[in-house]
Amino acid sequence: MQEIRLTPTSYIVLGLLELAGESTPYVLKQLVARSVGFFWTLQHAQLYTEPERLAKAGYVTETREEGGRRRRMYALTDRGRKALGDWRTETTSALGEYREPAALKLFFGADPAQLAARQIEAHRAKLAEYERIRDAMPEEVPEGPRLALEMGIRHERESIAFWEDLAAG
Repeated sequence: MQEIRLTPTSYIVLGLLELAGESTPYVLKQLVARSVGFFWTLQHAQLYTEPERLAKAGYVTETREEGGRRRRMYALTDRGRKALGDWRTETTSALGEYREPAALKLFFGADPAQLAARQIEAHRAKLAEYERIRDAMPEEVPEGPRLALEMGIRHERESIAFWEDLAAG
């Protein structure tokens, strides 16, 4: 088994396999779009290359369908489960990069009132989307995704308040 450095993408793949069970890279891509993709950006190609890399290192198993398209199926191994569990218990003080185009425009002198109307509209739409997801979430969804969604909801509410303050002058 080769030793590799696990990255955030590695943990996304391991975590999604834990939640969903055996999956193809295409299924992982769909899961990202409906979950962590709301707050973590990654290239879709990584969801095809990372499971293969993790399989070579023994964190996941790789099997091929017998017939049809012979898709690759990946599942978590004990080693992958342990790595994911260890990672979850590590606390962090790291913060994500704040990449907000409107903040960049503000920094370089854009008119706050002019930006505010569009930003309020955009953040309200995102808040409504998050609230729809929360309201339709089945009971069996674990606490982790619920808490991450709540963080997104609160972020959108604070963003709306900020832009409304700017719009009010």
